[in-house]
Amino acid sequence: MAPILQLENYTKSFGELLLLSNISFTINSDQRVGLIARNGAGKTTLLRTIAGLDSPDSGNIVWQKDIKVGYLDQSPVLNQTLSILENVFKGHDEASIAINRYEKALESNDKKELEIASGLMDSLNAWELEIQARQILTQLKITDLSQNIATLSGGQQKRVALASTLISRPDFLILDEPTNHLDLEMVEWLEEFLATNHISMLMVTHDRSFLDRVCTDIMEIDDKQIFWYKGNYSYFLEKREQRIEARNANIEKSTNSFRRELEWMRRTPSARTGKAKYRIDAFYTIRDEASKRFNNDDVRINVGAARLGKKVLETIDLCKKFDNIKILDKFSYNFRRFERLGIVGKNGTGKTTFLNLITGNIKADSGTIDTGETVVFGYYKQTGMTFDENMKVIDAVREIAEVVKLGDGNSLTVSQFLNMFLFPPNVQNSYIHKLSGGEKRRLYLCTILMTSPNFLILDEPTNDLDIQTLQVLEEYLESFPGVVLVVSHDRRFLDKVVDGLLIFDGNADISGFPGNYSEYHTWVKEQQKVDAEALKLKSDNRIKTKTAVGKTTKMSFAEKRELEALTIEIETLEQTKIDLENEVNSGLSDYVLLEEKSKNIGEIIEILDIKGERWLELMEKSESQ
Repeated sequence: MAPILQLENYTKSFGELLLLSNISFTINSDQRVGLIARNGAGKTTLLRTIAGLDSPDSGNIVWQKDIKVGYLDQSPVLNQTLSILENVFKGHDEASIAINRYEKALESNDKKELEIASGLMDSLNAWELEIQARQILTQLKITDLSQNIATLSGGQQKRVALASTLISRPDFLILDEPTNHLDLEMVEWLEEFLATNHISMLMVTHDRSFLDRVCTDIMEIDDKQIFWYKGNYSYFLEKREQRIEARNANIEKSTNSFRRELEWMRRTPSARTGKAKYRIDAFYTIRDEASKRFNNDDVRINVGAARLGKKVLETIDLCKKFDNIKILDKFSYNFRRFERLGIVGKNGTGKTTFLNLITGNIKADSGTIDTGETVVFGYYKQTGMTFDENMKVIDAVREIAEVVKLGDGNSLTVSQFLNMFLFPPNVQNSYIHKLSGGEKRRLYLCTILMTSPNFLILDEPTNDLDIQTLQVLEEYLESFPGVVLVVSHDRRFLDKVVDGLLIFDGNADISGFPGNYSEYHTWVKEQQKVDAEALKLKSDNRIKTKTAVGKTTKMSFAEKRELEALTIEIETLEQTKIDLENEVNSGLSDYVLLEEKSKNIGEIIEILDIKGERWLELMEKSESQ
């Protein structure tokens, strides 16, 4: 395999903190490499440096000649003055320019411009790229290309940036947390896309199922060095454990040798005057090796929980809607003690709205929420961090409590508690703005758990927590003496943490499933297979009936064009509706704006009904030919 990227003797510091020291590695064509490390170890810094957005303190980055690189930032910056279309097809190559022109002509319905743009697409053979672009945009639920970027949420903008990166057809992809803000359906599509399109890449993600299914290699940053594993995440776990055991064995061996040499070195100078100098030099080498300790410290969670009584929380005939958009419709559910429940569904179906309802952050339209007197909520929100960036870490935590009670009945000072969450004294006394994004999320989790909740709500906790923290959180939740309610797109996290699911399908359609996500996913695939077979049988019978009665009238050219236009228009309207629903469900505080957007959703639904009927008529004609 030909090397695409070579990093040679790379060193990088962040202020006084040394992140990576004199590392080297090579990535070849068709290698898909996952980068794993604790938060704050320099993952994003390394990606940004390789992408050319930062520079190393020393060392070289060598690319294969004429390689096109695509980079997805963890928090991408798009041009807020341009539309989705202009941000997605931002390339300066002829094909991108032609597609941009063609899509604009479709949006404006300018027949003359459409004819010119179509001819240009023909001459550049750009149709295949346009079709692939449409497929990518559709899978990521982006259809209203005329929408201005400034009107999108942060999650929607991340999806636009991801679409733009994939559509640019790079030879090498650099992806920083690509699954954040994607629902489970999108994540599974992206896995398939990356695994089958033979794109070389380097990515950071905390989604272990994603790493398992996509990566050919794992690269680990530990103690400022790089360790390489030629396999997926499961292989990495096995080999890393072997590396730790071998490392500890070497340290133990060196420690024993050190003791013997130390005795020799402590003899009087006269006793070793004639000794060989090599033995004295070897002593210092052995001392250095023996003094090393494998950095295998983990976040340790041993936080207590308030006592939970028999009565927990019950929703009775709960209703919530925004004009014509139903979130809940007479929804009743009785949470049991020690229940572990996951919530899954597409973006915009009301998952976060439901969490805000039961915690009292927003009010229901009708129905009752009966909360037990002993319930103490701990709500880890997607956007819940409100730290003063100019405060010191320890001061921010002391505002919540001075002492933290543990599960064994003992107490810790705030400083001791922060140590347990891998915030040593030097970090505790530094400012919050110096923490990485992942470290801030870990600090946020720390502040949630220190209140000793017995009803723990986690809304997308896996987005920024590193894998080590997630693993320890999973272990903690297994024995958590209370209720756990989780919204997550991380399949492995759901499998380990929950034993039941609520499935939000939108428009107040909520169902339950008695099992984890993998069991649910298998069941859905089986149901889809049954439904597909039934649909095929129905279609075959309809064709036979039409053949017996006689052929229907052939479609005219105008009707074919109308069908094409309607297909695009309906897709666009559907996406606009979803985007508006996302904004409504995100908890807008401006009632006037909320009412206006809800009204727009109702109008779109009416238009979709009319256009949908006409589309079905034309499809009937099309299928009969």
